[in-house]
Parts: sequence; structure tokens; C-alpha cells
Amino acid sequence: MEERYVGRSGLRVSRLGLGTLCWGHDTDEHDARDQLRLFVEAGGTLVDTADSYGDGTSEEVLGALLGEVVDRSDLVITTKAGLGRDVAAGGPLRPDASARSMLMALDRSLARLGTDHVDLWLAHAWDPAVPVEETLRALQAAVTTGRARYVGVADHAGWQLATAAAGAVRTGVPLVAAANELSLLQRRAEAELVPAATHHGVGVLAWAPLARGVLTGKYRAGLPADSRAASQQMARWVAPYLGAEHRRVVQAVATAADGLGVAPLEVALAWVLDRPGVVSALVGARTAGQLKAVLAGEDLVLPPEIRAALDDVSAR
Repeated sequence: MEERYVGRSGLRVSRLGLGTLCWGHDTDEHDARDQLRLFVEAGGTLVDTADSYGDGTSEEVLGALLGEVVDRSDLVITTKAGLGRDVAAGGPLRPDASARSMLMALDRSLARLGTDHVDLWLAHAWDPAVPVEETLRALQAAVTTGRARYVGVADHAGWQLATAAAGAVRTGVPLVAAANELSLLQRRAEAELVPAATHHGVGVLAWAPLARGVLTGKYRAGLPADSRAASQQMARWVAPYLGAEHRRVVQAVATAADGLGVAPLEVALAWVLDRPGVVSALVGARTAGQLKAVLAGEDLVLPPEIRAALDDVSAR
């Protein structure tokens, strides 16, 4: 699998990243083990998790597999901090990018992962209640103490990324990555986030490149019983992309796939990987079978005319 440099840094990652949002609930430890093995055998190196994924269970599952399935040194591990829960048990996640919260979360992440450092640590959300300088000091402290090799942000708007990136330069620890949703059904990041990232030398990690599974075409004929949309936990996650306005794009992807003799997910993924500024696409499969299908088509390059047609049909 091809590796790419992340922004203006020496960090290299595989062009596909393994997302672990489902690990610990929809994906048990056995399926996680199979996924990680398949991913590494295909040449993948970037594994993405967060302290908020399953309240830490994703990190715990990954940590249990390090040393068993793959050497720690063979992976580029990314985790995130900056989202916390309200005091009430089971309350919704909310931004908390204070230095205290961020650095405590990083220490918990390292303990769950069973490692003394992560390769890339991201501030998971913009917190309007906390000065950005404070959040940046937390990122700086993580690097200077050796607990993180590189830092960046996730789910920031373009102006938020630009503000943080400019401030980070002054700390001496620049941002190298920005993780944001990007797919044929969600192109909002292209308006401001991607140009801001390019200007500041920040590489984009595109999450949900298959629009939370919708661009695989699995929902064209209904709601499969074993799908995320049928899951009580994940239904709200998929619902925004099941509207009538999205069906035209899904159909266009399926038509292109038929013409190329490949699966729709291969077309959707190839479109994202070809976007300016994108370093890697983070794919979160629930099962090893789903991941195997993704890996089988990761090297597809779309003909210019098909790419242009998809650009047109998905334009907002």
C-alpha cells in the first residue's frame, strides 16, 4: 500500500487508515484481531482511535492486540482527546479542550494502549469555552514530554483550523494533520477546511469516505437487518445520508462501478483518495469481511471523465 507524507512533516502513513470507532461494541475483539491482521498484511500502517470511542473500549481492544498481531513499531497510532461527557452518567459528549482534561485523557489513552507514546495526537473538537492557546499548550506539552510525536486537530471548521495552525507555529510544535469527514455525500470540508489545511501545510485525514456505508449501495433496496442503520446504537449515525437528495449520487456511483467492473465502494473510496490535500482515508469496517472488500480495491484510479461526472453529480 502506498504511503504518503502528512502535511509538511516527516510522518508517513498508509493511504488507507483503519478506523476503530466500532471496536468494543459492534466489533468484538475477535473481529478486531482479524481486521488488524488483514490491514497489516495489506501494507496498512495508520490506525485511528479516540479516547471517546466506546468510552475507551476501542483503545483497550487495540492495546490488547499490540504485540500479538503486530509490533507497536510497525503502526502509526492516532488517537484524540477533547470530548467529555456531562456529569450525568451516560450524558452526551461535549467539547472539553482544557489542558487539564486533554493531558489527563492522553495519559488514560496511553495506559489503555499499553504504549508510552502515540504517533499522532489530535484535539478532537473546537472548544469555544477554552482559549485556543491553552489547547495548543496541551498539544505542545504532549510532544515535548515524548507522549506524542506529532499533533493536529479533528472536526474543526476552516477558520478554526487556520486559527489553531497559526498559533501552533508560535509554540514551536506545528499542526500536521486535520481529520474531517469527506465523501461524495459530504463535501463541506472542501469549501474552507481543505484550502486552509493546504495553506498551512496540514494534511487531511478523510473519515467516513463511504458516507457511513451508504455509498456501498447496501441501502438502495431497503434496510439490511445487519447494517448500521438497523442498529440501535448507530442508526442516527447513518440516517443523515438516507434522504432522497442523496439517492442520485449513490446511483451515479453504482453506475460508474458497473461500467468499471468494480464495487461501488471502490469508486467512492477512489474519489476521496484523489481529492487535493487528502493524505489518507480512514475506513471503519464492522467486520473483517467488509474490510477485505475495501482493501481489495484500494488501488483503483478513476478515469478523468468518471471523476468529473461524480464531481458534478455530488456538487452542492
